[in-house]
Amino acid sequence: MAAALLRALVLFSLLLPLYSSSSSADASKKTFIVQVHGDSKPSIFPTHKHWYESSLASITSNKATDATSSSSNGPILHTYENVFHGFSAKLSPSEVEKLQTLPHIASIIPEQVRHPHTTRSPEFLGLKTTDSAGLLKESDFGSDLVIGVIDTGIWPERQSFNDRDLGPIPSKWKGQCVAAKDFPATSCNRKLIGARFFCSGYEATNGKMNETSEYRSPRDSDGHGTHTASIAAGRYVFPASTLGYARGKAAGMAPKARLAAYKVCWNAGCYDSDILAAFDAAVSDGVDVVSLSVGGVVVPYYLDAIAIGAFRAVAAGVFVSASAGNGGPGGLTVTNVAPWVTTVGAGTMDRDFPADVKLGNGRIILGTSVYGGPALVPGRLYPLIYAGTEGGDGYSSSLCLEGSLNPNSVNGKIVLCDRGINSRAAKGEVVKKAGGLGMILANGVFDGEGLVADCHVLPATAVGATGGDEIRKYIAEAVKSQSPPTATILFKGTRLGVRPAPVVASFSARGPNPESPEIVKPDVIAPGLNILAAWPDKIGPSGIPTDKRAIEFNILSGTSMACPHVSGLAALLKAAHPGWSPAAIKSALMTTAYTLDNRGETMLDESSGNTSTVLDFGAGHVHPQKAMDPGLIYDLNTYDYVDFLCNSNYTAKNIQVITGKIADCSGAKRAGHTGNLNYPSLSVVFQQYGKHKMSTHFIRTVTNVGDANSIYKVTIKPPSGISVTVEPERLAFRRVGQKLSFLVRVQAMAVKLSAGSSSMKSGYVVWTDGKHVVTSTLVVTMQQPLQ
Repeated sequence: MAAALLRALVLFSLLLPLYSSSSSADASKKTFIVQVHGDSKPSIFPTHKHWYESSLASITSNKATDATSSSSNGPILHTYENVFHGFSAKLSPSEVEKLQTLPHIASIIPEQVRHPHTTRSPEFLGLKTTDSAGLLKESDFGSDLVIGVIDTGIWPERQSFNDRDLGPIPSKWKGQCVAAKDFPATSCNRKLIGARFFCSGYEATNGKMNETSEYRSPRDSDGHGTHTASIAAGRYVFPASTLGYARGKAAGMAPKARLAAYKVCWNAGCYDSDILAAFDAAVSDGVDVVSLSVGGVVVPYYLDAIAIGAFRAVAAGVFVSASAGNGGPGGLTVTNVAPWVTTVGAGTMDRDFPADVKLGNGRIILGTSVYGGPALVPGRLYPLIYAGTEGGDGYSSSLCLEGSLNPNSVNGKIVLCDRGINSRAAKGEVVKKAGGLGMILANGVFDGEGLVADCHVLPATAVGATGGDEIRKYIAEAVKSQSPPTATILFKGTRLGVRPAPVVASFSARGPNPESPEIVKPDVIAPGLNILAAWPDKIGPSGIPTDKRAIEFNILSGTSMACPHVSGLAALLKAAHPGWSPAAIKSALMTTAYTLDNRGETMLDESSGNTSTVLDFGAGHVHPQKAMDPGLIYDLNTYDYVDFLCNSNYTAKNIQVITGKIADCSGAKRAGHTGNLNYPSLSVVFQQYGKHKMSTHFIRTVTNVGDANSIYKVTIKPPSGISVTVEPERLAFRRVGQKLSFLVRVQAMAVKLSAGSSSMKSGYVVWTDGKHVVTSTLVVTMQQPLQ
């Protein structure tokens, strides 16, 4: 119920500009994405853009919208011709109302602003260059596959993007390398085969960009896009490290795959109209995979430019992976939740960077850091203070906000700062400017025990919420006893073989799915904590403008880093199995994912240290080698998604906005209900409404991609207290490519719940032929409606 209320509020805030008709509102134009019916351009117009400008001219007296205008500064921001038919433009509420009356206008979508979800990982995933029979060998490293990265651009000179020993650019490629004053056409090569940028939506809202702080070109002025691109498909580079940490060989998931960079993210964010233009170009250019480490609030799919662009891409055979978001560890935080998108959460690897705090009382508080400058003097303890007790405004100073610290109190000391408001690295700069010698960054209660290593500008480390409490308590007691508190930070470099691993990263966004509870999200998790990857020149490792340190690689964390791992793996799987659909690739990744860590126990939740659940990790952590040979796959096509949308009570018009085609919902009843989408996981929400017993069924169809003449038998691991049966219990395949169906019945007894609360339990349906193990998550949620 809370999720529904939240969705309603978000929807209202998005739609408000559509229905406000005050004269003062007319003066305040906003960007909208306008869909037209089909490809119905009248022949009198030479181009779609002329037609769209004529449409705008018919509803406004503004001469600037004259249909003959061809200025790049005209009313049309983008025209869309591949994944979408239509345009984007700045419109007043009254213009929106008039435009909606034109017969060829299908829908008008308010623009959202999104933001990025900001070396051992191939080896941790089981991908090694010496492996002669594994996924890398089988796919020739994905050499003819193209991964399109929609992000902040790319720094093409990095060694991760060299084209040594790569063959000619694939003949199917139709893309461009868009040259600009700081991005010559020679920036592209046989590795980086395409580069474009889209800024019309950004500039329509923010005005002309400041070209002294960002590049009007595909060049990356942030670092995020360079980092994600090299995770997906970076070449082997040795030696690689960040400030001496994580020394070794850097490599992307698909080192020989080709890259195309689509820059849509700028200083103020990533605008929907630009993102949709990037999808449009990527599909036309011929990419095989789209990697999108960007997200925003969850809205119905017909108002979600990413969901719309992704649907059209998937319909064209393009695999789309997207980051789940960094809103964890709270529930209902997952984003990019459309069932045709592969949604990726973040886990840890078996590597960390310990930097522990030693207190004056001898206690050791575990921490992490990738600080690479001059260390503190070994064996020496330094004066320690808590910033929250040293400033005039205790709240601002506790967070070490700009200008909040008193240099007289901070000078020559290690300062304890709380997380929140400003960036972690920026707090260190505030402490340094005030004369502090070092910083300890303490998590708040919501952050829990999840730690992220940062390239700080002074000796600094991060500690969990419990550690922060202990340090504050130590400081208070020491001050009370008039024995000055002291501490030091012990930097221990890079540690390998960490147990347990993987662990679900604290920041990784969690389910349940706010828009479609019947679809478990995230789908999978992949490495996303402290990931080493390529980094641009002219941007310090901390990302702070005053940080002038030059590095070739940087260590970052986020579901942004997890997503391109899956994008690269998808390219490898597509190369090994050219006939597989995007849904088949997703199925292979999900049904072979694992949920046990390197101790053989269910993965932990980093934020609490407790056992994690399917709402945290989805199907589990990706396992590339097993995904290459999954045995069975759950396949899907666009008609299946249309049935799903019909059964989700989307109107025919809503569905047409998403799919671009007139929806036929007559077959949807045969599909039964939304849970019958042929998804690799199963989920049901039972509304109790005073019922004593509730039941449902799922129909699933599996395709044999393993061995001919194979027999699969089912094993059911039911959620606690839930009755689950499967018919038949045995599937006998005679040939590869054969499809067989089965029925899953679920029965549940009512449980005692307070009004508005819910209870989630999970289990598994597992098919095995003795060689392959095909696992589907089963989630049963009991919900007590508000009385």
